[in-house]
Amino acid sequence: MSDTTAGLIQLGLLLAALAAVYKPLGDYLARVFSTEKHLKLEKGLYRLFRVNPDSEQRWPTYAAGVLGFSFVSVVLLYLLQRLQPLLPWNLGRGSVSPAVAFNTAVSFVTNTNWQSYVPETTMGHFVQMAGLTVQNFLSAAVGLAVAIAVTRGFVRAKTDRLGNFWVDLTRGTVRVLLPMAFVFALVLVALGVVQSLKAGVAVTNPDGSPGTIALAPAASQEAIKELGTNGGGIFNANSAHPFENPTAWSNLVQLFLILVIPVSLTRAFGKLVGNTRQGYVLLSVMGLLWAASLALIWFSEAKANNPAALAAGASMEGKEQRFGIGLTSIFADTTTGTSTGAVNGAHDSLSGLGGGGPLLNMLYGEISPGGVGTGLYGILVLAIIAMFLAGLMVGRTPEYLGKKLGKREVTCAAIAMLAMPTVVLLGSGIALLLPGTAGALGNTGAHGLSEILYAYASTGNNNGSAFGGLTATSDWFQSSFAVAMAFGRFVPIVAVLCLAGSLAAQRKVPETAGTLPTTGPLFATLLTGTVVLVAALTFIPALALGPIAEALA
Repeated sequence: MSDTTAGLIQLGLLLAALAAVYKPLGDYLARVFSTEKHLKLEKGLYRLFRVNPDSEQRWPTYAAGVLGFSFVSVVLLYLLQRLQPLLPWNLGRGSVSPAVAFNTAVSFVTNTNWQSYVPETTMGHFVQMAGLTVQNFLSAAVGLAVAIAVTRGFVRAKTDRLGNFWVDLTRGTVRVLLPMAFVFALVLVALGVVQSLKAGVAVTNPDGSPGTIALAPAASQEAIKELGTNGGGIFNANSAHPFENPTAWSNLVQLFLILVIPVSLTRAFGKLVGNTRQGYVLLSVMGLLWAASLALIWFSEAKANNPAALAAGASMEGKEQRFGIGLTSIFADTTTGTSTGAVNGAHDSLSGLGGGGPLLNMLYGEISPGGVGTGLYGILVLAIIAMFLAGLMVGRTPEYLGKKLGKREVTCAAIAMLAMPTVVLLGSGIALLLPGTAGALGNTGAHGLSEILYAYASTGNNNGSAFGGLTATSDWFQSSFAVAMAFGRFVPIVAVLCLAGSLAAQRKVPETAGTLPTTGPLFATLLTGTVVLVAALTFIPALALGPIAEALA
């Protein structure tokens, strides 16, 4: 079977599986966040943490809950790493250095999972399970909660209440992420993913010297790593490691886990706003951007014209033989179209345009289909911008889903949209000016620029993948990436919650003959054009000096 055929078969199976669960899972998500009933386990948690589940919050209180919870999470995760020698299952590993511990704490709490350390030699099993894996659940649940709060802003009228953050956080964790992760952890174990509390297994190296192959509770972390669009690997090679992703079948399951909640959330959105066609339009835009990027990456890798690829007959550097070009391209597109950042190949080894595809996915704002929750509220922000542009063209006050988009709403949307480009371009620009940056690059010229741009696009978008040629262990990169991750996560969250509060306070306006329909191809085209236009106007100069210049060289 050819590499292309294998890739197309897996692509077809992936799309079929997503289509099969789209309606039932989307409807289930809508019920989870709209029912007034609380499970017994949830009631116990509310009593323990003194939460009144029947009270609702204004947007500032909801935002304060998100920020306060995330701040405490950063502190606790930082302390776990610093106190590692005192904890069980530390495997003899010492305290994580302050800079790495801070960077990692911010990284996992913001759903970025940028890793500037080698997991096999840095983190013990207790820190992995009680610290990093817990945040894989909670950071995803935070994004899911914010997306639901924004949806309520469109649904509700003449109220200042958006729901209860603690209830939404609990339901997302208990009713969605935990049961799905448990089931798929068992599936991954059955497919050969390692699940062990041993430090490693002794082996004999080819030269006769003794060696050790690291082991870890990989399957349980792998399931939530992909399901929560987190991406941090328990092994340094991430999903290219045979213990994390041994076969094409495990690769298919991981791709499914990455996409299933972001895709199904569009159905949940349609159900909650009372018109499922609204969700279909958002899904069509996400799918079109995902497919276009996949075509670019796959074609660029299959037809790479650099000297090494031409001599070898294919561009297989940095790719696993068991996946090949097709499965590597699908994974690279999916992991950067969401906020996952897991990799089953080396993105730094991709061709000029092949590497530009994942980079462009992130520069779109990772809305194709985006992370758990973040993809939905990200594309809703761009939908508001699109409707605002349409209103300017026809001289009419823009509306979306029965809500007028005035100065306050558009300002909130603009702040949410501009947060990521701010940290990406400022961070990259400052890094290029620093004398030590040249020594941290694995390549010079256009590819070196791409390495820096990719790193700040990854951290600013809470993705976490990297061009491996950049050595990002200096204090500057550790601290600046942490700032980029926090800024890229929490500024948009506060802005969209402010937007949701403003929308919820309005009354519904009826549709008229002048209302632009938002359930057909015209709006889908307008929204797609807005996404591409915003990214092009913002990043084309940087892309022209990086991946485009490399591709034309």
